[in-house]
Amino acid sequence: MAVFGLNRPYLAAGGSSETENYNVFCAALRNKLERQDDSGSNRRRPFERPDMTAQKDRPWLFRTYAGHSTAAASNALYRANLAKGQTGLSVAFDLPTQTGYDSDDPLARGEVGKVGVPVSHIGDMRRLFADIPLGQMNTSMTINATAAWLLALYIAVAEEQGEDIAALQGTVQNDIIKEYLSRGTYVFPPAPSLRLIGDVAAYCYAHVPKWNPMNVCSYHLQEAGATPEQELAFALATACAVLDEVRPRVSATDFPGIVGRISFFVNAGIRFVTEMCKMRAFVDLWDEICRERYGVTEPGLRRFRYGVQVNSLGLTEQQPENNVYRILIEMLAVTLSKKARARAVQLPAWNEALGLPRPWDQQWSLRMQQILAYETDLLEYADLFDGNPAVEAKVEALKAGARDELARIDAMGGAVAAIDHMKGALVESNTRRLAAIEAGETVVVGVNRYTQTEPSPLTAGEGGILVVDPAVEAEQVAALQAWRRGRDEAAVEAALAALARAARGDENIMGPSIAAAKAGVTTGEWGRVMREAFGEYRAPTGVGKAVAASAEGLAAIRAEVETVSRRLGRRIKFLVGKPGLDGHSNGAEQIAVRARDCGMEVVYEGIRLTPAQIVNAALEEGAHVVGLSILSGSHMELVTEVVERMRAAGLDDVPVVAGGIIPEEDARTLMARGVARVYTPKDFELNRIMADIVKLVSEGAMEAA
Repeated sequence: MAVFGLNRPYLAAGGSSETENYNVFCAALRNKLERQDDSGSNRRRPFERPDMTAQKDRPWLFRTYAGHSTAAASNALYRANLAKGQTGLSVAFDLPTQTGYDSDDPLARGEVGKVGVPVSHIGDMRRLFADIPLGQMNTSMTINATAAWLLALYIAVAEEQGEDIAALQGTVQNDIIKEYLSRGTYVFPPAPSLRLIGDVAAYCYAHVPKWNPMNVCSYHLQEAGATPEQELAFALATACAVLDEVRPRVSATDFPGIVGRISFFVNAGIRFVTEMCKMRAFVDLWDEICRERYGVTEPGLRRFRYGVQVNSLGLTEQQPENNVYRILIEMLAVTLSKKARARAVQLPAWNEALGLPRPWDQQWSLRMQQILAYETDLLEYADLFDGNPAVEAKVEALKAGARDELARIDAMGGAVAAIDHMKGALVESNTRRLAAIEAGETVVVGVNRYTQTEPSPLTAGEGGILVVDPAVEAEQVAALQAWRRGRDEAAVEAALAALARAARGDENIMGPSIAAAKAGVTTGEWGRVMREAFGEYRAPTGVGKAVAASAEGLAAIRAEVETVSRRLGRRIKFLVGKPGLDGHSNGAEQIAVRARDCGMEVVYEGIRLTPAQIVNAALEEGAHVVGLSILSGSHMELVTEVVERMRAAGLDDVPVVAGGIIPEEDARTLMARGVARVYTPKDFELNRIMADIVKLVSEGAMEAA
């Protein structure tokens, strides 16, 4: 619940120095995966009465979402986790990789290796999967705008390993619409983005048939404030937009197979009964859409296949040990109901509200899954909720609400045409959610109730979270520059020219992308070609259309805003900025909405601004205060640069406040460098933050007078 970042970024966990015996490891891995189907799900056996001879259902795939610093360090982490019983990989990429920049691009400064692993070329991808047999692995890659490129690198490495790419199993997330709505790692406008998704789907269907070419992601929709009905409707509308894009590319005979490869990635919150019912509603609605809208007759191709990460939004900085119980309860929502059980589960670590989790923290979350799957009798039974009247009533209510919202989206012309509507709805619903926490209507234990606590031994002392070594960025940049010097430039130029022709024409982008990967093209070069062909895009912020939520104490703050504004001779102007590549904008949006509702004039232009652009806006707008939101861990570099540039521009009298997942030591350092206030996840009372900001401006006005 950090100011300017009321959701969590994906936090990718720490390193390991364990050395594994790979003959044993590979044999164990083959044994675990040999009977899994191509989606990572378990093939259900007929229900048998539990007894000593009964066979359980196979468990879901066990994953941890991980990657950090370098490909080599992330590879060591993956191998260690697989040796501990993880059965699938879930790869986190850093923000430059997600947005199509090389590690030495100016926009990548401070972001390299922070929230995931940097992959700048095929050499990085080789190191990332060294000694991991891709033909036996089920790999999920959380990548969207650059999904075609990262999949091309993956395929190229698999071929180098001697694998038959037709046997590869896994998923690229590849959901660009939710990026416009919530996560922010989009690059291109909607039309070419859908074209790229369609290219991946068509290529995979023909050449990598066991691969899921798109993972419709409602996870970030819930993080952005979506109600269960909105999460259902917005995700399903996105899936329809993609299928409508792909449908003309394949024959009517082949199209049901494409439908059958669409998978989903969802969120499970703390209201686990509602969340379990939401998953059952997803199953029913997807079956209905596949059958009625797309004419898919085979039940297996209408199956709702999904992976899940349970809610990181609800993890608290206060009493973080309580997060263990939250994670467990949320996991039950996606495992208890056999009808709607997840095919793959990844759990956050208990301390992700504080920073990057360590390998031990991730192991604790992995053990949670293993205990449920192997020690309990859950997998011995048929669905526990079939015929339950309370469950059936809730499921039907959720389906009705989702159908109504889907009808509104269809009336607007579909998901792409409705982006502005959906974004505004998310900001509005998130405003209501936060207001309920502030007012105490929604109880968060340890945050707004039962706050008295004993010191936690889990957070005592040094080393409670993983910190990425600042030297990693320089090392990655040096390695990238060495890579460029060592490659065949003629081959690179030829590959880039072929890639550009495909992007500007109608050739499927995957073939030229794989060829470019093998030639040594970098992520930034691939991204540059795509930007030149397709242009770039700025999604709506949703702030202007958000309806004000009532909040106790707002009248007093509004009165103070009026008083200070009269003293200034004009209304308080608050510039909210998001420097760097971090796209987690939910908190910044809520700060902007609350400041507006308090009577301030707010300037908020969305995500991915450079420090220079923010300072220039502060000059042009005559801002009285600047607020910076960063959740990627790059706060030290980017906030410091903004402060330094403001001083150089003569704006040292304009206070700067910063928010995000910022350790106490970093907060002290930032304040010593001139930052007026630092807010972290414990600062959930937006009205108190607003009062702070007005006070800062008031004090500055009095000093100026």
